[in-house]
Amino acid sequence: PGGSVTAGLSIYDTMQFIKPEVSTMCVGQAASMGAFLLSGGAKGKRLILPNARTMIHQPSGGAQGQASDIEIQAKEILFLRERLNRMLS
Repeated sequence: PGGSVTAGLSIYDTMQFIKPEVSTMCVGQAASMGAFLLSGGAKGKRLILPNARTMIHQPSGGAQGQASDIEIQAKEILFLRERLNRMLS
């Protein structure tokens, strides 16, 4: 399982900010934000074991309230999707 996008981005930012290179390894499954964090390891220090799996999907969320509130939340999800896509490319 992956978890929250904002929490995952906080972890990713920390991985990029610290001086030591970060190694990442997938054992079993890295899904959603977990797969994104796997990609955040230093080049040459990312590993996925032969029988492990990764899964990436679009960010999701829910909203309720007035139409303007739902529109704001939808725009935020689209913004996060584009940001994650740029970071992964």
